[in-house]
Amino acid sequence: MSTASSSGSAGSAGSAALSLPGDPPGGRRAIAVWSIGVAVYFVAVIFRTSLGVAGLDAVERFHINASALSTFSILQLLVYAGMQIPVGLLVDRLGTKKVLTFGVVLFTIGQLGFAFSSSYGMALASRALLGCGDAMTFISVLRLGTRWFPARRGPMVAQLAGLAGMAGNLISTLVIARLLHGVGWEAAFAGSSLAGVLVLVLMLLFLKDHPEGFEPAPMPVTHKGAAYVRGQIAAAWREPGTRLGLWVHFTTQFPAMVFLLLWGLPFLVEAQGLSRGTAGELLTLVVLANMVVGLVYGQIVARHHTARLPLALGTVGATALLWAAPIVWPGQAPMWLLVVMCVVLGACGPASMIGFDFARPANPPERQGTGSGIVNMGGFVASMTTLLAVGVLLDATGDNYRVAFSAVYVLQAVGVSQILRLRRRAARAERERLVASRVASVHVPA
Repeated sequence: MSTASSSGSAGSAGSAALSLPGDPPGGRRAIAVWSIGVAVYFVAVIFRTSLGVAGLDAVERFHINASALSTFSILQLLVYAGMQIPVGLLVDRLGTKKVLTFGVVLFTIGQLGFAFSSSYGMALASRALLGCGDAMTFISVLRLGTRWFPARRGPMVAQLAGLAGMAGNLISTLVIARLLHGVGWEAAFAGSSLAGVLVLVLMLLFLKDHPEGFEPAPMPVTHKGAAYVRGQIAAAWREPGTRLGLWVHFTTQFPAMVFLLLWGLPFLVEAQGLSRGTAGELLTLVVLANMVVGLVYGQIVARHHTARLPLALGTVGATALLWAAPIVWPGQAPMWLLVVMCVVLGACGPASMIGFDFARPANPPERQGTGSGIVNMGGFVASMTTLLAVGVLLDATGDNYRVAFSAVYVLQAVGVSQILRLRRRAARAERERLVASRVASVHVPA
């Protein structure tokens, strides 16, 4: 959805270069159809993050420790990450509507099953099912955007999709948390599952994979079987832009994900001495900051593609600094510092979306889902690893958050080293592809 301009000064010229033959028209109908797909992702994120506000309740309900609690999110993310490449291949082959339908059915059943789980094992199985359905949403929404909007709108469309996801996180933080303490566990989770039924009906009635007249060419008969699948994955992986996108996503997303998905509330309550209400407000601040920063980052990247890497690395550096400040502060950190930390964490999600802006111009239309799936694995693998590390370290050190939260820096160091290694190779390949597309006067979608 976004192509790469090698010159940040090419404001209007860059936009013109992105308006290439074969672009979908966009417009009101595109917004309406795409909004249905975004609504599905919105609900998926509500379900995904609902455990983040229910972590302490889950400990009491299932009589588990910190490591067992982290297993909920780890299993969910393990399934999510493991599904990304298969889902990308399915989206490329079956289209958005069919894959989203599977996803909605699975994550709705998972949320309903979690509501009535009477044992730890049953709850784990429900979260795994939820993760499987959730995994089918975001890549499908990205693909829907490339089919309905012109390429120049790509960065903003992607950031708006991420913003909708953070709005789902906000609903989880505000509404699910209150429902839990108002109507109880079963009513809160079972009631929320009705949102899945609603978006399923809307999608079946109104969602279309592409505008009329922009049908993709039918896949050749030879594009089937295990050999073809392996070739699709290998071709996407060979592109430096795909790998750079993965490492950008890996390095930027996970600190905020770990904080919002599970460990933020216990850290603020147990280590910082805040009330649940105040802690919930700080989690809400992360989500609100994410939504604001997402709009800003989307505008910047749409106008100046050379800003992608500075924005990503700048976010990593700011996150590292503000993550350290509260955990090394003697005693409990002051409220102003916790507020600044949460605002900076809000930039992690928008920064991770930049990863897709490296992968899109590197892959042709028939590999868009596969390339996006590879990128999307990055942040979730990092989140899963860190969730486990924090839980294990908390149990091993007697709930020492200073030690446990330091695990973040190991993964940040790995990710930054890979970004620096791949950046020049990806930029060179992107320039060559853009020049070739202009010479041939054909559209190479990003």
